[in-house]
Amino acid sequence: MSSDSSSPELIVVGGGVIGLSIAWRARERGMSVTVLERGVTGRGTSHVAAGMLAPVAEVEFGEAGRRILELALRSAELWPAFAAALEAAAGAQVQLMRTGTLLVARDEDEARELERQIAFRDSLGLRAERLRPSEARAREPALAPTVRLAMQAPDDSSVDPRLVLAALRRACESSGVHLREHARVVRIESDSARRGRRARVTGVTIDSDGIEFVPGGLVVVAAGTWVEQIAGLPAEARVPVRPVKGQIVRLRDPDGPGLLSGSVRFGHGYLVPRADGRYILGGTMEERGFDTQPTAGAIHEVLREAHELVPAVSELEIEELSVGLRPGTPDNAPVIGPGALEGLMWATGHYRNGVLLAPLTAELVLGALAGGVPANPLLAACAPDRFAGPSARSLTESATPSEAAVS
Repeated sequence: MSSDSSSPELIVVGGGVIGLSIAWRARERGMSVTVLERGVTGRGTSHVAAGMLAPVAEVEFGEAGRRILELALRSAELWPAFAAALEAAAGAQVQLMRTGTLLVARDEDEARELERQIAFRDSLGLRAERLRPSEARAREPALAPTVRLAMQAPDDSSVDPRLVLAALRRACESSGVHLREHARVVRIESDSARRGRRARVTGVTIDSDGIEFVPGGLVVVAAGTWVEQIAGLPAEARVPVRPVKGQIVRLRDPDGPGLLSGSVRFGHGYLVPRADGRYILGGTMEERGFDTQPTAGAIHEVLREAHELVPAVSELEIEELSVGLRPGTPDNAPVIGPGALEGLMWATGHYRNGVLLAPLTAELVLGALAGGVPANPLLAACAPDRFAGPSARSLTESATPSEAAVS
């Protein structure tokens, strides 16, 4: 076993949109940062994401849905400034498109459900406009004449995750973040608990052309679906994260942009335009473990549904089929905040909202590292110990903010 001669102040496990956002913002604040990515930076689930920043269109019923909504609305507010700062740091565009989201009903059953969804958003004070079929087609002429009802969420937006990831990587590298690829974290290392204090993180062990120990007193786990494969944490200190398979079709219009002006959602699917004439079509949610093979049945179904609403989709060229593994928790809300080990911070379980929640996650993590846990009530909705037993919760509650911030 070898040891890295340098010891960063912060180790970030995972080089997706969450990990890179945290690393970039931490480096801006003067911390020395190392990102450890099991594969290639920015080429995991974030790479195939649609990039919808749609808290209004995607709000769900129930207590968990409302908790996620609060997080999503706050992060959506942060995105314009986050995008501007990132573009300035990287010297590259991320294509933030503020074009809203259109939810469309194809038949009477879907129209009744959409009426319920509109009323739900009204009850929450969210901006959502009911549109007659003619009004919907006036905004999106490519829609089929069979549309029964629509709802416009004008405050929603979208971004191109591939451009965001490229910009984050450039911003990290230019600011001095150390990016290590093909460095799979196999274990979180910690010292033994002593009387009056908890065990503390001392670094991580990685597999990168051999086993290596990377020392560090602060570790942020932003490894998405792979957190369950990292050893070294006692059972009460772990968080349950499962992979949820999503199949994506990347389409291209040879005539360029213009078929759709904004994102369109239908049933469980979506069609998201890019500024260059590409379209992201997807929406499948499959409990298939770590299976990453696209299937003909799933792709056929999303293409069929999209064609029913936007017939011209059939004329687009298929550029890519891809699969992402969304990191889901039991309540599908993210896990953000201090863990049961001193120096351990969680930033995972973002499910379908990783791109949307990236700016807020970075803000919450860095605030917690600086000792701002009690000052930010948003962390309560993401508490890592909400899935643990009483013993784990008592350990977390006994920690002071400064304990998570000491390096």
